[in-house]
Amino acid sequence: MRIDRPERKILRLKGYDYSSPGNYFVTTCTQYREKLFGEVRDEKMFLSDAGKVVQICWQEIPEHYPGVHVDAFVVMPDHVHGIIAIGAGAIHESPRTEDSDAQVRRRMLIPLIIGRFKQNSAKLINKMRGVSGVAVWERSYYESIIRDQKSLSRIRAYILRNPECWSKHSLRN
Repeated sequence: MRIDRPERKILRLKGYDYSSPGNYFVTTCTQYREKLFGEVRDEKMFLSDAGKVVQICWQEIPEHYPGVHVDAFVVMPDHVHGIIAIGAGAIHESPRTEDSDAQVRRRMLIPLIIGRFKQNSAKLINKMRGVSGVAVWERSYYESIIRDQKSLSRIRAYILRNPECWSKHSLRN
């Protein structure tokens, strides 16, 4: 039986090479915005065991992708925000060839990184919970290309202030 799903919007910038050196701001949310990763108390985030798994998986990103670094990052009860920095010459699985499919895949380092991060963290969280195949993350994520130092500074501050701003958003309580 086929399940009809709404057509997904492509959130990425058409034709942009997401393997290009630079900084990328990424946000991904839990399935149904489930508050799985902990709680905010007194404007500080207290991680659950699942939240600790997410934090470790994020910090391990550079181990899987040489030339890629992680910058500011926060785990919130139902989402994560982080900055991924791709350096010149970052290595990824798809070799540079003239094949158009390979060229498209080569331009997708950010989606590859986020896919691996979500897959690995979900497997570990589900193992910890004693379940298999239960969705932890929403199917997609949000990213934006950080184009200058001013934006990078503003986004870093936003990420780091996220726990103290949590209670101001009444929909989350």
